[in-house]
Amino acid sequence: MSATTTVNTQTGAGGIVGAGASQGVWGAAWKRFKTDKVGLTSLVIVAAFLLLVIAAMSGLVAKHWQQEVGVPNAPPTFMGPAAKEQVAAIAAPTGPNVDLSDIDPLAPRYKEWEERAKQFKTVDTVKAETLPFGADRLGRDVLDKAIKGAEVSIMAGVLAALMATVIGTLLGALSGFFGGKVGDFLEWVYNVFTAIPGILLIFTFAAVLNRADAIIPKGIWTIVIILGLTTWTGIYRLVRAEFMKHRSRDYVRSAEAIGASNSSRMFRHILPNISHVILVQLSLHVVSAIKAEVILSYLGLGVAVDQVSWGTMLAEAQSELILGHWWQLAAATAFMAVFVTAFSLFTDALRDALDPKLRGLE
Repeated sequence: MSATTTVNTQTGAGGIVGAGASQGVWGAAWKRFKTDKVGLTSLVIVAAFLLLVIAAMSGLVAKHWQQEVGVPNAPPTFMGPAAKEQVAAIAAPTGPNVDLSDIDPLAPRYKEWEERAKQFKTVDTVKAETLPFGADRLGRDVLDKAIKGAEVSIMAGVLAALMATVIGTLLGALSGFFGGKVGDFLEWVYNVFTAIPGILLIFTFAAVLNRADAIIPKGIWTIVIILGLTTWTGIYRLVRAEFMKHRSRDYVRSAEAIGASNSSRMFRHILPNISHVILVQLSLHVVSAIKAEVILSYLGLGVAVDQVSWGTMLAEAQSELILGHWWQLAAATAFMAVFVTAFSLFTDALRDALDPKLRGLE
């Protein structure tokens, strides 16, 4: 057996993951992943959310989330006799007896809402009032808002995390593999970004991009660019350390001896062996990106006014919670918690399936 044949048949932490071996590595990873029931369940939940996002983008669901379909602040109700009684209770005048127009911008609409509430005593309106997650202060279906908000929040979180992961992985690979002047320059860039507090860096990019809204309209892509350009440093540091550790290992030197190019050694041999580290960071960045979207949207630096996200829902729910209207907060929190938890568990299971040390035990 020649040296070339010997090298190409090695895989795992101590071998080369070449073009012919990559399929075997991923096949073995999928075999291990299928044995993890928690991971499979999480995968199903994540896939369901992604299908929900696609359906919302195509207009199949939550198409009319902006329409006022119920009494303002209607509580969660389901189809049945109880719905009529709840509608009758809501139909009572709810507006204050004092003039609040100076402190409450919605005060002029209280009378209008009282008149609309009285109309909800008919049988047809009872059907419109059966909202599983209730209505917001304008009478919009909270469930439709949560589904439409999932489109913005999940897309923003996943795309921003992918952008940060690609930037951090590419720069970390270059710095860790080549070192020298390339590494010194990239370390300088890294130190510049980390020297500035993260929240201030995000606000700076947000202010710049919001002023350039003629080029990049305010919305989901603004959030993706802001978070992608400001959150790559953690991934860069870990990937750089992993490449520095792997570049001198035997399987990489063997690849160099048989004439493998730098790009081949970096991305066909080393990268698959550190993919579990990158996946963990991707999972964490999706979670942090969704949280950052909440902050940006709350401060008016995120999605546009005519859009909805979990962040804007939580911002609206603050004032509603004071009045005892908890359902919008519960809906946004429930959707966010289920997706973030499932995504984290799925990534953990995938990390375990791809871990070179675990592959070596097979």
